[in-house]
Amino acid sequence: MTPRAEHLHDVRFPGESEEYRQARDELLRAEKDVRDRTEKLAQQRRQLPLGGQVPSDYVFQEWDTRSGSRRAVRLSELFEDRKDTLFVYSFMFITGPDGNPIGSPCPNCTSIVDAVAGQAQHLTQRINLVVSAKAPIEHFRAHAYSRGWADIRMLSTGQNTFNQDYGAEDERGRQWPIATVFVRRNSQIYHWWSSELFWTAHRDGEESRHVDFMWPYWNILDCTPEGRPQENAPRLNYQ
Repeated sequence: MTPRAEHLHDVRFPGESEEYRQARDELLRAEKDVRDRTEKLAQQRRQLPLGGQVPSDYVFQEWDTRSGSRRAVRLSELFEDRKDTLFVYSFMFITGPDGNPIGSPCPNCTSIVDAVAGQAQHLTQRINLVVSAKAPIEHFRAHAYSRGWADIRMLSTGQNTFNQDYGAEDERGRQWPIATVFVRRNSQIYHWWSSELFWTAHRDGEESRHVDFMWPYWNILDCTPEGRPQENAPRLNYQ
């Protein structure tokens, strides 16, 4: 008779059976393996060599609350003193059948930034953080204001080629939600990492999950019996 494996810890919850504990231990071993592989992956990511030097000191549009008007800001100006890393999330605006270049804000992107906004004050103690969109800055700012994203720097890429150069827009003008990291070395700016899982092959019906690391909506649902819904993804409002 095969002896039972030792349990992984001594904590027990009210009313649980031995069958439950054995199944939970099996799952816990898998969770530990994912944790260990996640840390190994993070170490591998940190060891990346420099990517390509940026081809342009891109000029973005930003809303200046003091003057009540838009102002230009360069990529190099997004790096504050003693902060040599810049994290950019490319936010999508979904165009309608008429091809309106403004479109409506993406509910999924909104869900992501809703979560990131709560961490912005913590993140910006260590890195530079911006969210960019192709929509005019007035339009993007209005959406950001309605969501309470006061602590995130919002930019418009409508007048530069940043989206096309870094995969946030294809040749047909369709926008994509890409996370990108840049670093500053000796006053020069280089690409470091992008969420390239977006472009890799995956099974039918499976999402790319390229920005799940910053999206708690799905990660929390993964811990429930219902799991990820096939429908009823995030919405802009629930009224």
